[in-house]
Amino acid sequence: MTIDDAIRPFELKVDEARVADLRDRLARARLPERETVSVGDASSDADWSQGVPRAYLTELAEYWATQYDWRRLEDEFNAHDPAVTRIDGVDIVFLHVRSSHADAVPLVLTHGWPSSVIEPLEVARAFAEPNDPEAPAFHVVAPALPGFGPSGKPVETGWSVDRTADAWSVLMSRLGYERFVAAGGDWGGRVTAALAVRHPDRVAAIHSFTPYVEVPPEDGDLDEREAANLAETRAFWQRGGGYSLEQSTRPQTLAYALTDSPIGQLAWIVEKFHGWTDNDGRPEDIVARDRILDTVSLYWFTASAGSSARFYWENFPPDNRAPIEVPSAVTVFAREIERLPRAWVERRFRDLRVWSYAPRGGHFPMLEVPGDYVAEVRRAFCAMLS
Repeated sequence: MTIDDAIRPFELKVDEARVADLRDRLARARLPERETVSVGDASSDADWSQGVPRAYLTELAEYWATQYDWRRLEDEFNAHDPAVTRIDGVDIVFLHVRSSHADAVPLVLTHGWPSSVIEPLEVARAFAEPNDPEAPAFHVVAPALPGFGPSGKPVETGWSVDRTADAWSVLMSRLGYERFVAAGGDWGGRVTAALAVRHPDRVAAIHSFTPYVEVPPEDGDLDEREAANLAETRAFWQRGGGYSLEQSTRPQTLAYALTDSPIGQLAWIVEKFHGWTDNDGRPEDIVARDRILDTVSLYWFTASAGSSARFYWENFPPDNRAPIEVPSAVTVFAREIERLPRAWVERRFRDLRVWSYAPRGGHFPMLEVPGDYVAEVRRAFCAMLS
């Protein structure tokens, strides 16, 4: 049996016919009637309580079809030394941004859903080349999760968080990094935790902004901020958690709609950029419109709505029990959708050394507040590794 462990250059490139097809589909889109909660047809009148308002989506789709520049993203992505390697039967595409600092620490940085490898694209160079020459620098390895964006799509079941963490361990070995730190959130947070559980001899420390844990039978003693955060977390899952149950149980059914309709794909993702970010009413208040469309376009052109949703199915229900013994840090961003009490987190994260609250940012801090995110992670690793 031949083992293919080669690392090959990768180029993100979509042919012009597919770009034209996207624009044609957007021009011919059939939209539903306006939501009944909005008071008018203007985007400024939009009410998001039933989902993405028609007026807002119409405006955004028009911009996507007539002004958005996909080639700009291709150029930016390809300038970050993307590469691909086959691990456990799946092609894993990753960014590899090496620092010029001789003492740089290898960092595997993992994105979540419905974001993508565009998240670490936003912060990789800042990690690698800090403005302060005395600040810690990192060699950044940012893989796209299997079935997400440019990475290959599994053709068999079994691609769990644990299997993905094992693949990341293989990737870091192929790159010559035997010991490293890890960070991420959402699915990236789960993969980071799994790396710490399964490869504690290789993972020097981890950082997460979504420390998933088992919910205890009693809330325990909470301070005022923790009580408010927990109430908002529960409210989110009561009113906004339907996406997760759908993707965890029937990802294939959802895939037909989102793979065939760019309007559907746009609405499915932009709803989360509205509800999960620290914005003032519109997603563009905190994440640039082009960056949102970069994310949607990457899902569209790679037809990865179904394969990324299947990652939920593979990991349902999630297991948050395995204790984490490696040095850990958590940042709680102000508008993160799941903000848990520290005492809950400490039951699983047994060596929790850094806990901080960030005044801005939500579920996509790498895109919303990239400078703050880099500073939080850098400060945490500096404290844990010194």
